Amino acid sequence: MTAGERELGIGLQTDKLPGEYAALARIAERGGFDVVTTFNDLWYQPALPALLEIAQATERVRIGPSCLNPYTVHPVELAGQTAVLDHVCHGRAFLGLAAGAWLDEIGMEQRRPVATIADAWEIVSRLLAGDRSGYEGDVFRLSPGAGLAYPPARERVPLLIGTWSPALTALAADHADELKLGGTANPAVIRLVRERLGPVDVGIVAGAVTVVDHDGARARDVARRRVAMYLDVVARLDATVAFDPELLSALAARVAARDSDGAARLVSDETLDLFAFSGTPAQVAGQAEALFEAGARRVEFGSPHGLDEVGGLDLLAREIAPRLRDHGAG
Repeated sequence: MTAGERELGIGLQTDKLPGEYAALARIAERGGFDVVTTFNDLWYQPALPALLEIAQATERVRIGPSCLNPYTVHPVELAGQTAVLDHVCHGRAFLGLAAGAWLDEIGMEQRRPVATIADAWEIVSRLLAGDRSGYEGDVFRLSPGAGLAYPPARERVPLLIGTWSPALTALAADHADELKLGGTANPAVIRLVRERLGPVDVGIVAGAVTVVDHDGARARDVARRRVAMYLDVVARLDATVAFDPELLSALAARVAARDSDGAARLVSDETLDLFAFSGTPAQVAGQAEALFEAGARRVEFGSPHGLDEVGGLDLLAREIAPRLRDHGAG
């Protein structure tokens, strides 16, 4: 794999004040990162306002949400959000779609995820392309003659599907440009998904919580607390690792009780390395390199990035990105 075939990304949680995203995105772009994305997790701010701010603050990086879901946002609105972002960033936008997580907390059933995401993408694609022939899907439909009342910047934007599911992986193989595995730093998962995708040219993206600092032990302590909050969910998705169900249940109970100290104590060093990038710059660079060697096309470093976000991004840009570029060039 050459340096040109590997990409580096920054993932930002949408928990910041307006104006903060632009400054972080500029650090990423100046540091040579290829993609800046924002998450769209339930209970956080919607992705679009932050993405528009990032679009206006940058010139080169690709930009998009990782990920929106068609259960809470109708495909017509997905098309509209994608179109306006693509206009503002002058054709650098991508659309990330996923089935979503934690939607049971708002009483929403995630029925027929493959059909739901397939129909959503078909409607977005038709609307952007100006196709007014109508569409009768299994979940969503468009009446003949329906279409956007404004011209989009492009007739197609790249599609990223966020999933661990074999069924949605098959959908990604047919329709997506990228497949993102959220919450993993495990090379074995990359190899498994590469096998599931087959010979198609779909880039695999691995993204996870990142905490880097020259004080590696302190960085790992912070990361351990972050990982503990979602480990019960993501560990059950990883088919390459067998976790004790009682351990995961105990972890979930501590998280529900808001016992962050107790939850963190249940996360071993080995487990931490599977689900987060953490430690010194050398440690984090080594983790990312292992993912590239396993077949990832892009590694995405997610919030909080460091003991403070600006400091973490600065270390990623100054000390980690150059190591990964140089290694890839070799």
